[in-house]
Amino acid sequence: MVRSIHCSHGGRPPQILSLSLSSKTLTFPLSLPSSLTTSFPCLSLKLRPRKSRALAGTSKSNNSLKTVQCSSSDSNPRNVDESNYMPQPFSVKIPVGDRHILVETGLIGRQASGAVTVTDGETIIYTSVCLADVPSEPSDFFPLFVNYQERFSAAGRTSGGFFKREGRARDHELLICRLIDRPLRPTMLKGFYHETQILSWVLSYDGLHSPDALAITAAGIAVALSEVPNSKAVTGVRVGLISDQYIVNPTTKQMEESELDLVLAGTEDAILMIEGYCNFLSEDKLLKAVEIGQEAVRAMCKEVEALVKECGNPKMLEAIKLPPPELYKNVEEIAGNELVKVLQINRKIPRIKALSALEESVLTVLAEKGLLVKEGTSVVSEVIPEIDEDEDEDEVVIVDGEVDEGDFHIKPVSRKPVTLLFSEVDVKLVFKEVTSKFLRRRIVEGGKRSDGRTPSELRSIHSRCRLLPRAHGSALFTRGETQSLAVVTLGDRQMAQRLDNLIDVDELKHFYLQYSFPPSCVGEVGRIGAPSRREIGHGMLAERALEPILPSDEDFPYTIRVESTITESNGSSSMASVCGGCLALLDAGVPVKCPVAGVAMGMVFDTKEFGGDGTPLILSDISGSEDASGDMDFKVAGTEDGITAFQMDIKVGGITIPVMKQALLQAKEGRTHILAEMLKCTPPPSKKLSKYAPLIHVMKVKPEKVNIIIGSGGKKVKSIIEESGVEAIDMQDDGVVKITAKDMTSLEKSKAIITNLTMVPTVGDVYRNCEIKSIAPYGVFVEIAPGREGLCHISELSSSWLPNAEDIFKVGDRVDVKLIEINEKGHLRLSRRALLPDPGPDKSSAKPKSSSPSKEYSVAQNASPEKGTKEEENKEEASSRASQPAKVSTPEKFIRKLVAAKDGVNVNKEKQTKSGGKTITSAMAKDEATLVNGEAKVG
Repeated sequence: MVRSIHCSHGGRPPQILSLSLSSKTLTFPLSLPSSLTTSFPCLSLKLRPRKSRALAGTSKSNNSLKTVQCSSSDSNPRNVDESNYMPQPFSVKIPVGDRHILVETGLIGRQASGAVTVTDGETIIYTSVCLADVPSEPSDFFPLFVNYQERFSAAGRTSGGFFKREGRARDHELLICRLIDRPLRPTMLKGFYHETQILSWVLSYDGLHSPDALAITAAGIAVALSEVPNSKAVTGVRVGLISDQYIVNPTTKQMEESELDLVLAGTEDAILMIEGYCNFLSEDKLLKAVEIGQEAVRAMCKEVEALVKECGNPKMLEAIKLPPPELYKNVEEIAGNELVKVLQINRKIPRIKALSALEESVLTVLAEKGLLVKEGTSVVSEVIPEIDEDEDEDEVVIVDGEVDEGDFHIKPVSRKPVTLLFSEVDVKLVFKEVTSKFLRRRIVEGGKRSDGRTPSELRSIHSRCRLLPRAHGSALFTRGETQSLAVVTLGDRQMAQRLDNLIDVDELKHFYLQYSFPPSCVGEVGRIGAPSRREIGHGMLAERALEPILPSDEDFPYTIRVESTITESNGSSSMASVCGGCLALLDAGVPVKCPVAGVAMGMVFDTKEFGGDGTPLILSDISGSEDASGDMDFKVAGTEDGITAFQMDIKVGGITIPVMKQALLQAKEGRTHILAEMLKCTPPPSKKLSKYAPLIHVMKVKPEKVNIIIGSGGKKVKSIIEESGVEAIDMQDDGVVKITAKDMTSLEKSKAIITNLTMVPTVGDVYRNCEIKSIAPYGVFVEIAPGREGLCHISELSSSWLPNAEDIFKVGDRVDVKLIEINEKGHLRLSRRALLPDPGPDKSSAKPKSSSPSKEYSVAQNASPEKGTKEEENKEEASSRASQPAKVSTPEKFIRKLVAAKDGVNVNKEKQTKSGGKTITSAMAKDEATLVNGEAKVG
């Protein structure tokens, strides 16, 4: 008779079927053999649903025993009635700030381990949690994968790409993935190695309620409802500050006026993660915002815990696998004394090599003692099942209908594992934990860190600028063994970063920082490819820290790109990017409001374990080993007076407000010290525009004149660029025109063309040395400015009567004209005769002058030709006047502007709005139309 059958199920303890027949017990595997089902066609089983993936997301009422009928005619011995497993939809409203969010489960994603939809206004997030059946290899990193995607259909549009579907994750989606991952990871229990995947989608977006903080809450609830063993439920909120009033989960319109953007996540008891940026906010105001956010999170977590009791799945606690306790004792005995010496090595690379050699030594000693299992084999365990043994009963016959359903159920076999060997993976995990323990003990007991510093002491700082001669700005910032090479590039609007958002708006970023972390910076060999999530996150943190100190677009109309390449790393490279980026901006001549710096803070939370009084110990300017072995990574950037950006991650159960206050005050002292060291930069920043940087001039025209500059199909603006030699001309709908050039000559030429093209002529204006573009029977067309022509009627060409304009003028001749009329269509009527001297009575023409002021575009009436008595003299006079050089009138204001622009510091400091009532002409080309009386106006 079969006594027991062991079966493996997803790496968890095997389950068997126990059959009770009067005084005897039979055990069968969960998947019954066909022969058994044939023998017992009416066998009735009761199954516990949790151990099946199909039951994920069931409510508490569905966790009771389910009845399954087995039939011999069915190929599946467990012909389960799936309708019994479907969970009932359940929803609850949770208060958040001044409104409620709706949480629903059991309606969508019923086969996932946990799935919820969370609604705020008309913004809906759907999040699912699934885990692998088979555990992965043990490691010191929990296998958690988070993917967040904003569906364009959520806002009623499609992707702008060729395939019209969402592609790889965009940068801001990756940042939200990090916001979800970072607070959840510390709540995961050690020893659980089943790969866990969190998928989050924005299904609906109303443009008012941001999805990022909502996605954190949705993921936290989904994990709490799932089988993943975690310690506490996690939720997240956003906090804004408007007119000294703190607002929880403000709308996007409210955030436009907020001076703080804080995203906070935590549990009912403590804070796990904060991230955001602000406008030079004080430590007290930031702490107040954190406190208000924590109160909101606490209220939400209480509601989530009640929801989990109602609808949550049992946690897979049986899948947790921890190293044997006796292994810790063995490792400490073998490596304890040597660890104390190794952790005193100051330099990072020698210390890492010594620790690696010591780890190999521990493995060798355990192998010599026969306690280490060989690589590639599993750990040997002895399983002793508890079975009712009866030698007298070899066989039991079950009669149809004699089985009591209450006696036939599934129960796990009691096992007593006895570990005979330690696996290599467990040894490495324990060695790392023991190393962290010794490092923390050295800091708490001895008051010294690995590099010999005190808890509040910072590493040495060195910086230099003007490192790269062809770059617009560059700086090399070194703090201890962390080094950042920052490079600034200035450009026009074409260099701006275009963002593709849910809302159908073209958003351009005129300032962005890009961070790269090559493997060489830590002395390793690795693959170079697209930026990782870590690189994108660190770059955004540094970008937010620098953004508040930048000038406005009106004062400095450049697109600014900062590249931070980490050339050496031993902790806090993102804060080194802040310091190096600030120096590079100064070196590029960007007129920043003030310098900023950043510092990373660490913590040893439980000091009582190492002989302390239990008060958390805050560490300033943490190194890589202190980040890995410590309990906190708190990055704070700003000035001596205020904070501009911050980011905190916790590796323990969370911290409280008093601990955060102590960390912020200690960070302020660190920033003050770093700013003082940055002033010692050698060589110092140049603080002026590089000669290789482009020149940008901003001018203002009337919005309706923008189309005149562009021309049909962009032909006019292209011709201006080609004629003047500038790099680009950018026009906005509000009439702002930005000209980008490499030199002042091309800049001034294009500026004069645009000014004359968009000017508003006034009756009475006089234009000298203007070119005749074409001749018609009724007059000539004269170009008074580039692209602006007017008609000088034949009756206005001469003081005497002319039968034909071609008798005196030809195309290309230059004449002086006066504007005498602008008709309803904007056509210009010019007069040359008005500028000629009045002839005496004896010089008057025998034929009266033809007068048709309102019909300058009509063909002249036929008249008998009659030459004036002084026709030849007038012709010679006109020819003489046309050949004389034009006298250029340059306004005094324009001269001052040229001088200011040529020094190269701030070419657009003088705005076109200051000269908006004058026509600015080029003093470099003699053939340009010149304004005499200065009455023409820029449109």
